[in-house]
Amino acid sequence: MKLINTTDAVGHVLCHDITQIIPGVTKDAVFRKGHIVTEEDIPVLLSVGKEHLYVWEKDENMLHENEAAQILYEVCKNEHMSPTPVKEGKIELIADVDGVFKVDVERLEAVNSLDDIMIATRHNNFPVKKGDKLAGTRIIPLVIEKERMEQVRQVAGDKPLLALLPYQKKKVGIVTTGSEVYHGRIKDAFGPVIRDKLAEYDAQVLGQTIVDDNQEMITGAIRSWLDQGADMVVCTGGMSVDPDDLTPSSIKALGGEIVTYGAPVLPGAMFLLSYVNGNIPVMGLPGCVMYAARTIFDLVLPRVMAGEQLTKKDLVKLGHGGLCLGCKPCHYPYCSFGKGE
Repeated sequence: MKLINTTDAVGHVLCHDITQIIPGVTKDAVFRKGHIVTEEDIPVLLSVGKEHLYVWEKDENMLHENEAAQILYEVCKNEHMSPTPVKEGKIELIADVDGVFKVDVERLEAVNSLDDIMIATRHNNFPVKKGDKLAGTRIIPLVIEKERMEQVRQVAGDKPLLALLPYQKKKVGIVTTGSEVYHGRIKDAFGPVIRDKLAEYDAQVLGQTIVDDNQEMITGAIRSWLDQGADMVVCTGGMSVDPDDLTPSSIKALGGEIVTYGAPVLPGAMFLLSYVNGNIPVMGLPGCVMYAARTIFDLVLPRVMAGEQLTKKDLVKLGHGGLCLGCKPCHYPYCSFGKGE
């Protein structure tokens, strides 16, 4: 491309969009890349402050910003996401389904470390809805060396930088522990909260079993839901260190893998995650889930509903950003809670 005076541009081909900004009215291109400038265009170009223009000179060693944006999109794209039309050298990726958005942060940072390259995304593990914007890509200059874009491909590797895991329709059993609820001394307040949270992911609640503070009863109730085809069991109550709180030991008695009893998140430190029969999550929820707007359960549930099998390391990472500030009104997930990565 070359730089010329706007008054000398008649007959030349624009190599970039010309944007007009009128605050509160419009921000759009008055002329698109590829437009051949006419005599009538000159006053319009001058009115938007363009006294000089870049016009296209084809160079086999260079790529236009739109072509480069397409390459950046290609290293990002994955299933369940679609691109917007390229505009002013930018392509955005849009969610095709509800699910959990995943970012390979280390490789994203490596790509963004290259000069003149930018890919901006939502946070890793962000719960998104169909139609949400996931990422945007573009280069900084108007044109860039082909060699640089080949370097982008090499640094990014063969695997897409982004992924979107759709929510799975899971069948869930609820087990509520506590002598005070079992004997009818107080009304259960935990069940409705859990049902509401599961409804956000269109889960099928098979039912709720209320049991006494008895290990055999708790373990038996969990096994019963598993036998009835539950893909997940959520246990409420009995999660502290009091002598009558037997939910953790009852879950351990199932013989599954205990990923963690305790998590670096507030509210939610006494959370327990285990897997039975290899991949069926059985969770023990602390009392805070019943009364706090957002807790450890809200950080873990989307990922579990998307079919992700969490590890101890996944839970440890939640400590950075794992302090809920209890804002009123609550803005989760559009806040810092759980966004440490």
